[in-house]
Amino acid sequence: MSTEAPTADRASILLVDDMEDNLVALEAVLGSLNEPLVRARSGEEAMKALLRHKFAVVLLDVRMPGMDGFETASNIKRLDQTKDVPIIFLTGTDADSGYAFRGYATGAADFLTKPFDPWVLRAKVNVFLDLHRKNRQLERMLARERDHLGEIAERLTSIELELARTGPADAPDLRTQLTRMEEILQDLRRVRG
Repeated sequence: MSTEAPTADRASILLVDDMEDNLVALEAVLGSLNEPLVRARSGEEAMKALLRHKFAVVLLDVRMPGMDGFETASNIKRLDQTKDVPIIFLTGTDADSGYAFRGYATGAADFLTKPFDPWVLRAKVNVFLDLHRKNRQLERMLARERDHLGEIAERLTSIELELARTGPADAPDLRTQLTRMEEILQDLRRVRG
């Protein structure tokens, strides 16, 4: 099923097509992006891959036996774990004009007709790779910020406990200030979390 195993730090691309020649062509065009390319020969295989790994983008053939591209896209968009993965539909030139509408209606981010221009395909996929990388960077920044807020909250609790133990004259005022700071931290966590 896969050409290369996806890794946590790389932006994997899922290629879904029942035709070997089409998968080979996609790999040839996208190989220069130096990102893991994962193959799926059916909608069912695609769903299994999506549940096991995170992908930056899915290139999905419309016409496949069994679960076609539209049904696969609907399933992808239905699951919380996969609903935000962008889908680029690929279809043959004999496709009916309603395919594009139906593709966008099922949640496709884009739609390309085969044979596609390799430069256009690479450029479109690159946009989604960049978005994926930026989202991952934001997730890491938010996680670090949450960790820092947690450390501050722990330190404030420690100070409050120390004040309760030692009991200086202005302890009630300091406790009130600490409680307010803890409330602010909790609000920040809710907003960021």
